[in-house]
Amino acid sequence: MTEELNRKYQALKDYFKDLGSAAIAFSSGVDSTLMLKVAHDVLGNRAIAVTARSHSFPAREKTEASDFCKKEGIEHVFIDSEELNIPGFTQNPKNRCYLCKRELFERIIEVAGQYNIPYVCEGSNLDDNGDYRPGLQAIAELGVKSPLRECNLWKSEIRAISKELGLDTWKKQSFACLASRFVYGETISVEKLDMVDKAEQLLIDLGFVQERVRIHSFGNGETSGTIARIEVNPDEFQKLLEKHETIVSEFKKIGFNYVSMDLQGYRTGSMNETLKLL
Repeated sequence: MTEELNRKYQALKDYFKDLGSAAIAFSSGVDSTLMLKVAHDVLGNRAIAVTARSHSFPAREKTEASDFCKKEGIEHVFIDSEELNIPGFTQNPKNRCYLCKRELFERIIEVAGQYNIPYVCEGSNLDDNGDYRPGLQAIAELGVKSPLRECNLWKSEIRAISKELGLDTWKKQSFACLASRFVYGETISVEKLDMVDKAEQLLIDLGFVQERVRIHSFGNGETSGTIARIEVNPDEFQKLLEKHETIVSEFKKIGFNYVSMDLQGYRTGSMNETLKLL
């Protein structure tokens, strides 16, 4: 570990030592896994993990979250936090993420209170400062802690520290709520979330390192349908083309009418590129 990386790692450990206890919002992703690992190493049973179940959170992520906590001996609490029940959420407004994070962290704060833990922590990092992130407003309003951001950690550094600590997530693909696959203003439904989940799982099973399946609806009534816009890293474009017959066939079985490849490749928050049009 480089001197700079070790300094930030020590700062993260000191951060949790100063807190004394913490309830970690745990999704099993790259960021929250490192945060939970360090918190538990420092605080022991004064660190708990809280994972929310919902239609926008794939089953594979829930399983990974559970397996990690069992392996590490961490107290793990599952809560039901169904975003689709939040007033206005299914209409997918520009502040969708705010609505979701506000409801989610209010629930996690309640759980933390039951364990007499005054601090709730979430896993945003410095990379999140450069994109449209309305959820950060909810986090600030509720007083939720952001240890990785506050210790000035970038995603690449989080992966590097995770690798040093032997965490398998150091090379795990980045993940975001499945609702982020929808165009702002397009209705989010259980059926369409399930389509996206199954489509992305297929690409994962086919071995793609990083992928997104964005869903676009068109038309009305008998002339309506859905388009899948696939994002993968540019160095996997050829692989996508080589497997296109399987992908198109399976995506159509899932329910997509058309299957397309995004020539810009994978990038975080690509749906935010339309915000200036709203």
